[in-house]
Amino acid sequence: MVQNRNKLIELFIGNISNAIVHEILKIAVGKELVADKYRKEFETSFDVACRYREMINPANRSLPDRDIDYIRSKIINRAKAELTIRISKGYDNIDLSPVEILTDKALKNTKIK
Repeated sequence: MVQNRNKLIELFIGNISNAIVHEILKIAVGKELVADKYRKEFETSFDVACRYREMINPANRSLPDRDIDYIRSKIINRAKAELTIRISKGYDNIDLSPVEILTDKALKNTKIK
């Protein structure tokens, strides 16, 4: 079961980091039509991450501290890496500072913390 748990954690990390990236892109873009697409992508990724979280035990309470630290650092690193790639592609107004705040908020909402 440990392999399955690790796979679920990695899938959770991927989806929640994607949700955070799209939340920041939604804030950065000025056009309502494009922001709506980022909002939809955020909702989809966040919902999928919540479903993966329900499969990771313990489901009803927070995870052990070492797991929390690992998950938090991986989410922050992935989100910042993706946003850095987007900046190098020419995206404007992207601020990396809210990544940690949004990560902590997402971890609380999904009962990781």
